[in-house]
Amino acid sequence: MNRNNEVFLRPANKGRRGQVLVFFTLLVPMMFGLTAMVVDFGRIYYFNNELTASTQAAALAGAYAMSQAGATSSSVSTAVTNYSGTSSDLNADANLSSAAIMSGYPKLKCLTTLKTVWGTQCNGPSSSNAVVVAEQVKVPLFFMPMFGGPTATITAMATAAMRGSVVAPWNIAIILDSTSSMNDTDSDSNCNSTRISCALSGIRILLNSLAPCDPDETTCGAATGGNVANSVDRVSLLTFPPITTASVADDYNCGSTNPTIVPYAYPFPGTSTYQVLGFKSDYRTSDTATSLNSSSDLVIATGGKSGCNGILAIGGDGTYYAQAIMTAQAALVAAQALYPTSQNAIVMLSDGNANAVAAKMPGASTTSGVYMSTLQQCHQAVTAAQNAATAGTRVYAVAYGAEASGCTTDTSPTITPCQTMEGIASNSAYFFSDYTATGGSSSCISASQPVTGLNQIFQVISTDLTEVKLIPNNTT
Repeated sequence: MNRNNEVFLRPANKGRRGQVLVFFTLLVPMMFGLTAMVVDFGRIYYFNNELTASTQAAALAGAYAMSQAGATSSSVSTAVTNYSGTSSDLNADANLSSAAIMSGYPKLKCLTTLKTVWGTQCNGPSSSNAVVVAEQVKVPLFFMPMFGGPTATITAMATAAMRGSVVAPWNIAIILDSTSSMNDTDSDSNCNSTRISCALSGIRILLNSLAPCDPDETTCGAATGGNVANSVDRVSLLTFPPITTASVADDYNCGSTNPTIVPYAYPFPGTSTYQVLGFKSDYRTSDTATSLNSSSDLVIATGGKSGCNGILAIGGDGTYYAQAIMTAQAALVAAQALYPTSQNAIVMLSDGNANAVAAKMPGASTTSGVYMSTLQQCHQAVTAAQNAATAGTRVYAVAYGAEASGCTTDTSPTITPCQTMEGIASNSAYFFSDYTATGGSSSCISASQPVTGLNQIFQVISTDLTEVKLIPNNTT
């Protein structure tokens, strides 16, 4: 370099000395601030995830408490608190030491969407079907206070429905009253047809809501013996009075011949049966199919194929159904042995008035009053259902037009048809009554399940076979 140029540039270079120190002085606080933001926002994110998890657990616990018989607003609130992130509760954490349920929560809601889409009625405490939980916690920040930032307060909210989540597969035994009284016309606005026709329509509603196979499968595939390879919910159909095994196919072969009715014998002969069809899963071709499979024997038996009647109410032998309940329970036990992860349920529909005469109950005791006896017939049915419930079966009872009086064989103590159906249910939440049906008693009301109309009742039952579920907070 020319020496003259070097001399000329020296003053300019001299003026730049110390600029790095200035930049460094400005950069350190910026880097420290960014680091503080990363650390503290990371803490906020971490705390928010923990709080959200505890809030969702609390909401699910509250929803489960809502679905239990005898639930109250207090019992729901207790369940929510027990599973919240507040100090000393089940989801408490040292990081959430200041967590608290926000004022005004939990909130019990009656969400219209759950009623109209899922059939989840507002029969929880305070007429609710969902619970909303909100929690709050203050996050102790490390660095941000040095820059004037406040301690962060975060909140989390979760909403849970009483029902909606699919659980383990079900074996469901439907017991249908097909005695002659089911030929009576139910002229109310819910059906306006024969009782047997209205009952079959309700059963089809149930079949349209169950899961024949895994929801992830686009099709259930071919069925063998009425069952698909990966069946989920399997359904069996039983009726009373019993029929001969030789004629049972007449209930689903679309022919003109009716099954042959036989007496309620004891011991029950091998040539007779209550079970029209064993457990089947071909009632729909996929979990998302919106219509029933008209090729399914189960669908045909329930009147789901055009030109075929399905089960008819032939009657002729009176009404006695304790034996049908026991038969259903035995079939369920066998089905559960084949599918160990499955659960069992009975859905029984009847007016509840057991009244078979001794001539139609050959072999039954005329003095004992316990199974199998011509006396205490309604009490025998209650006992059979209670035994099934003790064995783990969930028993739903649908009183269809139950009268205020009846059960004339039951004298010590007396019992009404309505009380019988209520006693058959595993608990009050599983008792339904279509008391608006023609001939039904207006006093036969289910306090836990106020819905009437068989289609609506079977929709509620299908939903009840599911469990609690988290739903979006903006669900209305």
